[in-house]
Amino acid sequence: MEQTYFRKGFGLKGAIEGALSADYHSRVVDAIRGAGYVLRVGDLTFRLAGEFGFCYGVDRAVEYAYETRTKFPGKRTFLVGEIIHNPHVNNKLEAMGVQFLHRPHAGGGEFDFGVVTPEDVVILPAFGVTVKDFDRLRAIGCVLVDTTCGSVLNVWKRVDSYARDGFTAVVHGKNYHEETKATSSQVTKHPGGKYVVVRDMTEARVVCEYIEGRGTKETFVERFGGKMSPGFDPDRDLARVGVANQTTMLSGESLAIAAEIGKSMARRWGEAALSEHFRTFDTICSATQERQDAVLKLIAEPPDLMVVIGGYNSSNTTHLAAICQQKVPTYHIADATCIDPETGAIRHRPVGEHEEISQDRWLPEGPATIGITAGASTPNNKIGETIERIAALRGVSLEAALG
Repeated sequence: MEQTYFRKGFGLKGAIEGALSADYHSRVVDAIRGAGYVLRVGDLTFRLAGEFGFCYGVDRAVEYAYETRTKFPGKRTFLVGEIIHNPHVNNKLEAMGVQFLHRPHAGGGEFDFGVVTPEDVVILPAFGVTVKDFDRLRAIGCVLVDTTCGSVLNVWKRVDSYARDGFTAVVHGKNYHEETKATSSQVTKHPGGKYVVVRDMTEARVVCEYIEGRGTKETFVERFGGKMSPGFDPDRDLARVGVANQTTMLSGESLAIAAEIGKSMARRWGEAALSEHFRTFDTICSATQERQDAVLKLIAEPPDLMVVIGGYNSSNTTHLAAICQQKVPTYHIADATCIDPETGAIRHRPVGEHEEISQDRWLPEGPATIGITAGASTPNNKIGETIERIAALRGVSLEAALG
């Protein structure tokens, strides 16, 4: 029988290396990395975080998508949602002939697989897909290329074990994010599997209060409507809980939430019985952690400002911006085109906001140190282009400066 499910790659890396390099490589980034992550041009000093940009999981997903087009050049190829949360990467795939499958409404409804036939190829994104969507695609009989990140799979294993052992999964994440949707489905595939998604410490404390006997069921159910498994009963389902998280959340917050819930469970059931009622496991991916640690190290000696580059719908990028904003004026931009070469204005999305704003005179006059980082889904060429455009505001050509 012909194989229709692939997770391990096609061994075609040599055939796609040229295209990947052309689409995502940056000579500027290579030069800065080679110079100890610091570049001085004119009166500007750029400091690049020690870890930034594409992580292993994103690299793998993008490579696998490129390999898929090489492996199946004559087949229609579809992608469920977005391969990663970066518009440039998704646009490149679209230009290569990949067609995108979307939900009928932003964040809601089911993906429309009506156009997919058994003759087609469907790529599953790095975030993974829900159990139901996977089963729907398998039933069609098309070729499936699964790029789900290994760190996401680790979370799935964790919440699967919670559900099998009768523990409710308390997931620190964004309930509308594709990864958290997929993780939640790993719980509910088990009969009686329960989950509740908490967005932040504020919501986690609502859960803690209920565990300790405060709050009403009606208020709880209203607060977490759409963020918990069907038929969730907090009286029954918060007696045994296990904590997990969306891999791209702020690690410090995830750990603090787990600790807070653990304390509440200890107060409710007693320290001696805690292991029977509470489990936790740090499921932040190592790449997310490394990028957060690297930016903390960079701002320990604060630059004059930080520029964070990446998609506005990229969770790990927005969290990097939030970390930086606590200590340094921070500008989260989608890419270099957010900087106007004529006026010098910058379009950016402030931390916690949902819309871009335009700002003049953001770049200090005279000598300035600019910190640079990027989310795990941001290609190097978009980082390099941003640095080039900032330098150009001071009349400096990096092509000339780098020789």
